[in-house]
Amino acid sequence: METQSLTPAAQVIIAIIPVVSIFLAAVLIFFVTLWRHHETKLRILKGTYTPQKFNAKAFTLLTGLCLAGIGLVLAVMFFLLEGLSWGMLSGLIPLAAGVAFLIFSCSCPADEK
Repeated sequence: METQSLTPAAQVIIAIIPVVSIFLAAVLIFFVTLWRHHETKLRILKGTYTPQKFNAKAFTLLTGLCLAGIGLVLAVMFFLLEGLSWGMLSGLIPLAAGVAFLIFSCSCPADEK
């Protein structure tokens, strides 16, 4: 059985797809940000704007749990597949970042309101 190779035109199309998707995502993010800016500006002018509160403790706890979970699963998977190798860093790095976020979350003072 012979393997079929891609034509040069197909290779170009396959190479362009990620670039186009990243560009379209950037354009979408830009226009969403611009829309929110204009909306906030109009609310300030009408006097109905209330600033949003950012809950750093909840954010760091959620981010820490997500990163630690993903990092632990990746580290165990790469350890089982390849043993001790450089590939384990792709699991250990998010695991370390997740643990750091969890430590920060535990040390954050509670919001008093």
